[in-house]
Amino acid sequence: MTHDAQDAALPAFTEHRVPRDGGNLYVRDFPGHGPAFVLLHGFPDNARIYDDLIPHLVSAGRRTIALDFLGFGASDKPAGAQYSFAQQLGDLEAVVAALALDQLIPVGHDAGGPAAVNFALKHPARTAAVTLMNAFYGAAPGLRVPELIALFSNRELSALTLHFLASPPQFAWLLDFQRKQLAAGLTEKQKVRYFEFLGPVIDNNFRQQPSAAPAFAQMTSQRADEVAANTARLVEFRRSEVPLMLIWGKADPYLHLSVAEHLRSQARRAFLHALDAGHWPQIDEASEVARLMLEDCR
Repeated sequence: MTHDAQDAALPAFTEHRVPRDGGNLYVRDFPGHGPAFVLLHGFPDNARIYDDLIPHLVSAGRRTIALDFLGFGASDKPAGAQYSFAQQLGDLEAVVAALALDQLIPVGHDAGGPAAVNFALKHPARTAAVTLMNAFYGAAPGLRVPELIALFSNRELSALTLHFLASPPQFAWLLDFQRKQLAAGLTEKQKVRYFEFLGPVIDNNFRQQPSAAPAFAQMTSQRADEVAANTARLVEFRRSEVPLMLIWGKADPYLHLSVAEHLRSQARRAFLHALDAGHWPQIDEASEVARLMLEDCR
């Protein structure tokens, strides 16, 4: 159905519920022309991380689609669901099929990077380009994992991480620690928006019931395996003719610029833009990110 956006700053959109195994995906479809930008979030957030960016893209007349992966945000969180990077690629494919998208530009941030790139490798004829923002894919020199993700990625510590997830105050303490680490390189103006906007997006992801905790725990535990699998795909990645647009926040202390430079070195057709921004450039420098996306993906 078409309705007015919940946030007055957003344009009107059509809301879709796209069926997947065991549940439905929540999708916001903003009208426009050209290959659709399909916005993919990472963990532990959801598609709301693009709310500052979307108005700039839509006002330029571009169709823009934001989806919550199964288990996150407003998408269903089926009891006993098995979450994986392969499932997230399937989520993207399901949305592309349901909305009958002939051409699209997957936009991957953070852990949304693998779905964006692997969709392009699997469906090159339908992929006009790929845009990555402070994302990971395969192994890269200098790649550093945030402490929160490293903790939840360690399967030997699963009893401890489950304990944190079962204790909202303790998990909130972990989130607060990580939030401050990621904000360290931001300007004062960027920090204000970062804490006012991003904090509630992540917190609400876990406070809602059912919460995103099971999906977060399962996805983080598979991070190292996914990086290894994608490293093995680099031969295919190097052969791809799909243009790769890299828009990177230079102040990210974890997925820093060396990761983007390595991705650019591996791709046949890659363009890198480094911004004075942190891990979420689409929040820190939304108008500039939109300008680059629209310029690179005309």
